[in-house]
Amino acid sequence: MNYTSSDAPSSKCSVCVLGQFCLPVGISSSDLAKIDTLVKDRVRLQKGETLYRYGDPLNAVYSVRFGTLKTEYGLEDGRQQVIGFHLPGEILGLDGIGNGEYQSEAIALEESEVCIIRYSAFEDLARQIPVLQQQFHRILSRELTQDQRHLLSLGSLRAEERLAAFLLNLSQRLAARGYQDNEFDLRMSRVEIGSYLGIQIETVSRMLSRFAESGLIQIKQRHIKLIDLDGLYELAGLPNPERSIPIRPVAA
Repeated sequence: MNYTSSDAPSSKCSVCVLGQFCLPVGISSSDLAKIDTLVKDRVRLQKGETLYRYGDPLNAVYSVRFGTLKTEYGLEDGRQQVIGFHLPGEILGLDGIGNGEYQSEAIALEESEVCIIRYSAFEDLARQIPVLQQQFHRILSRELTQDQRHLLSLGSLRAEERLAAFLLNLSQRLAARGYQDNEFDLRMSRVEIGSYLGIQIETVSRMLSRFAESGLIQIKQRHIKLIDLDGLYELAGLPNPERSIPIRPVAA
């Protein structure tokens, strides 16, 4: 891992394009200046490098500046269970707050950089800036809600529904960050997607091929294009947020 200083003005939280995900809305300029002192270092990771491991003491939480990371948990039989994929602006390490030790392992899926937020310094600053603490609670709530929805999907959705919902969720998260939402590269492998969704890799490959044959997507290796968003939302059993009135097929 390559550690760098964040002293440059362009690296400050106050001018970061991802501030909408990390910073409280409407925070005062004086409090924003204090937050700028919170992130003093960043770490650059190459693909496959580990940011932290299960059982490591919680010294910091991390905000993804660019790139993609996965979090996974080692099962007793030696397998690794993927429990999350993390995009720019998202926070890692929150699972270590409860007992002071990280409960997962975070690994870069591509060249990535994260901001280091020293947890003790954050707690001190949150006591001084209540709105910062409220924002942190919102982030925790958002993470908990996402985990609950994922667990619900594992228990109630068919394989094709889970995969369609996964692609749509990834599309929405990319769009929120200003990236192209209907055409992107999958930074995670099919093995990792299968682990996250509780699906065998053969099933993931078969479902992607079926989606392509049905005209829902185009896919070439890891590059994917979402062709029929309405069809994907219908398959996933989700409402299309772009439409106020759901489209229903017309009977022949």
